[in-house]
Amino acid sequence: MEDKILALFDRQDSWTLRSMEKALHLKEGREFTKFIQTLNDLEERRILYNDHHAYYLITQEEYFVGRVKDISRWEFAVTSADGKIYVKKKFGKNAFDRDVVLVHVTPEKNEIVKIYEHEIQMISGVFKRTKKGMIFFSDIDFHRPIKITNLKDLKPRPKDKAVLAIEAYTNPLQAKLVKLIPDDGKAGNDITTMLYTQKVRMEFNDKVRAEVEKLPTEVKPDDRIGRTDFRDLYTVTIDGDDAKDFDDAISIEKNEQGYVLYVHIADVSHYVKEGSAIDQEAYLRSTSIYVCDRVIPMLPFELSNGICSLNPHVDRCTQTCKMQMDQNGRCIAYEIMPSVIHSDHRCTYRKVNAVMAGDPDAQEEYADVLPLIENLKELTLKMKERAKERGTIDFETKEAVIQLNQKGFPVDIYEKKRGFAEEMIEQCMIQANVCVANFLHQNHLPCMYRVHETPDPEKAATICTVARVMNQSCDLYPDEVSAKDIQQFLLSIEDPHAKDVLSLVALRAMQKARYDAKCLGHFGLALEEYCHFTSPIRRYSDLVVHRMLRKYHFEHADRIGVHKDEAKIVKQSYYVSLKEKDAIHAERSVDDYKKAEYMSKRIGKKFKGTIVGVMNFGFFVELDNTVEGLVPLHSLVDHYDYDEARMCLIGQNSHRLFALGQEVDVLCYAVNLSKGQVEFALC
Repeated sequence: MEDKILALFDRQDSWTLRSMEKALHLKEGREFTKFIQTLNDLEERRILYNDHHAYYLITQEEYFVGRVKDISRWEFAVTSADGKIYVKKKFGKNAFDRDVVLVHVTPEKNEIVKIYEHEIQMISGVFKRTKKGMIFFSDIDFHRPIKITNLKDLKPRPKDKAVLAIEAYTNPLQAKLVKLIPDDGKAGNDITTMLYTQKVRMEFNDKVRAEVEKLPTEVKPDDRIGRTDFRDLYTVTIDGDDAKDFDDAISIEKNEQGYVLYVHIADVSHYVKEGSAIDQEAYLRSTSIYVCDRVIPMLPFELSNGICSLNPHVDRCTQTCKMQMDQNGRCIAYEIMPSVIHSDHRCTYRKVNAVMAGDPDAQEEYADVLPLIENLKELTLKMKERAKERGTIDFETKEAVIQLNQKGFPVDIYEKKRGFAEEMIEQCMIQANVCVANFLHQNHLPCMYRVHETPDPEKAATICTVARVMNQSCDLYPDEVSAKDIQQFLLSIEDPHAKDVLSLVALRAMQKARYDAKCLGHFGLALEEYCHFTSPIRRYSDLVVHRMLRKYHFEHADRIGVHKDEAKIVKQSYYVSLKEKDAIHAERSVDDYKKAEYMSKRIGKKFKGTIVGVMNFGFFVELDNTVEGLVPLHSLVDHYDYDEARMCLIGQNSHRLFALGQEVDVLCYAVNLSKGQVEFALC
């Protein structure tokens, strides 16, 4: 049907519904239903445009799909990967900043004819007293008056922060005041406002609280029925210094075949029943969110830090993956079972790293843990070697630590360093995830897989392009690139600056990891079967996997429910993937804001940085502390041309070149706090 509909547009530019129906000779009701479904699908995929009178084929010559940037009172810029065009607001159809729109391009004018989606749904600002009374000033100037529809019901005071939910994208904008944050001087009010604007759920409702009150605070004798008892097995947790929720614990023994590795995971499914108020709220959140001054948990603290957390010196219900690893670090057998454990020691990455570095104080404090650390270190080195053989890509990404003072102001930013202790836990978790995915897949049981698909050849080709610009040898074949190819290429780079930049370029060329009911493999880890099993306290995906193990493996439920559960996981996977993106966006927004706030006290100061992005409007520079800022094209003395093939800027007169990986001296020139942006000038 799709081919037949699209073929009509070879004959003429526009078609009404009736004229298409006539031209296609539709006679049966079934055919007409299929016809309407296909039209709706083509509209949704932005192949056809319907102005409610006729349908038009969206062609590159006449139409432009892009995202709106509100640049002035009179004009929008609409940008996409294909370029940028400008639209006068009188032809803007009341579009709003960050909207995705369709622009009809004609010699007379550019006109927005359809708004596909509104990205901004909440806005923040502050109330100020003026001669006209109490007025709301948005943090970002949207060049549009705002009408608050329920202002009479509330009594904001001067300097109160507020969050508005947009009700109608009209002029003036209509919005409802949903949250007032008093100007009480509390640290973190700025982040609270941002999180509300990002629609982050931060309170648990009364139904959830009522269920939480009925939860036990300790493991009861009945809870241990049907569980393998591992309480006499020496077990530890290893996490960050400030961690309070412990999803996973580790045990390890040596035997003739090699090592027996036990990964014990909090059995959240034992306490959070499907369909309960706690479960419904956990699904709506889908993930815990981590920002520099707090954690917004997926589960109430009574669960995440209490009965589900694998705290030391108390019994806890778990699901255990027991793996027999051979002398070379390969898993040759495994079992997955419900269990009960008793953690002997709460270890930290910092102190375990100190133990392995030979620190006598740390070794004395961790004397009882030393055999476990030594065995785990031996096994991890072997598992890492197997991962390298397999083709696992080690993207050398940077993570920032933002240190705040008591008032919530950033006083230091530095790169978070990963030690071998972090790698040990990571390898153990990956191995357990692989075993669980293998078990569910091979037994044809429902599972929410973590999938990472092969990169798009066009994006993979950018790795080769940037490598050539940076004088690095690269013989990747984008059409048939493997994880092993990218891994070997990154390992071959000796220049640390080039390696950092090309790791970033390679990471950007990858598809986004997501969740799916189908087992599609994990490209980055070079694995055919993979899921998330090890963090059910903070990820709903893992809770789904635990439930499938419980239902079909531990409790041997009738397989009649398999298809129903698979259908449910299809929908859940899509939603959980979306919520993961929202969480990442919220975390990055807060990080960007705090980095901009940190740099606001350093305007005029000089820094050394590395160019990590080059565009036709300037280049991005990253400092050693992970702060990134733009050197705009208009700030450069010469006129510069953008060489898209080489991804660099070249001066017309000076012939000076700015390219990826280049080290430059910059000066912090300006900061836009509301947008979390830093602007640099070249020294």
